Amino acid sequence: MSVASPADLQRAGLFGRLSWTPGRGWLTLPVVFFLAAVFIFPLVLIGLYSVNLLTNLFGVPTNFSLVNWESFLPPGDNVFWGRFKTSMVITLLVSVMAVVAAYPLAYFLAFVARRRRYTLLLLILAPFFTSYLLRVIAWKVILANNGVINSALWQLGLREQGDGITWLIYSWFAVALVLFYSWVPFVALPIYVVLENLDTRLLEAAQDLGAGRLRTFWRITLPLSLPGVIAAFVFVLIPTTGEFIAPLLVGGPESYMFGNAIQAFFSDTPNWNYGAVLAMWLIAVVLLLVLLFGRFLSTDLRQGKATA
Repeated sequence: MSVASPADLQRAGLFGRLSWTPGRGWLTLPVVFFLAAVFIFPLVLIGLYSVNLLTNLFGVPTNFSLVNWESFLPPGDNVFWGRFKTSMVITLLVSVMAVVAAYPLAYFLAFVARRRRYTLLLLILAPFFTSYLLRVIAWKVILANNGVINSALWQLGLREQGDGITWLIYSWFAVALVLFYSWVPFVALPIYVVLENLDTRLLEAAQDLGAGRLRTFWRITLPLSLPGVIAAFVFVLIPTTGEFIAPLLVGGPESYMFGNAIQAFFSDTPNWNYGAVLAMWLIAVVLLLVLLFGRFLSTDLRQGKATA
């Protein structure tokens, strides 16, 4: 039996430290590269356009410049900044209305529907298996001056023939209504999931201690369902910040949202540099909202676990 010398042991230890065995994490590299190419590279490209390092305008030199940012951000008198503020007000209003309307729906599915809950949930989501564009066009037919609502009013004699309700279409009301309709069923889903997984023993204990249904709801059900409410609010808030299809079809020139301005600069009146500024600003706002509400969501989740 041979005995290894100190030199052999030293060389073995050195080679052992230098040896490398690929782990399972390396299998994710293709997916990581693909996601980076799909999500990160376009953002970098838009960022380069926003500072004039790239341009689609002939004869415009490509050098670093913040002139478009200075033109958009306050205190500059910019129509697009005003459109951004108006769009955020409409977005917040639609998000609050959608959550308020979706909560009773989710509550009904979780606590009242019982065995029929999944059938009712399927019926609620069934219209949304069709294209979003087709549903917006359907609302345009309903709200038009010669549409379903005005025609019904004329037939019932509630308004004179040809005298339609003008603010039903091409207005902020039409934009808010279509967005509200589009998101309520989906907003109900995260609230429903939280309510369905709620520990019913807490509700039974509150009733045993003499609390009525309303008090039980305000003190137990609503606080424990806040993570779902916040998730639902973010669920509708984030997509509607960049919405442009609904305002384009049912909104008028005065009710276009911020997303329509971005779309116009990349298609109708091509100025990708200024459009990139608006797009980067909207991305920054969305990221800020995600971080803000994500912080509240994680806090509520920890509080809910501690209470349970």
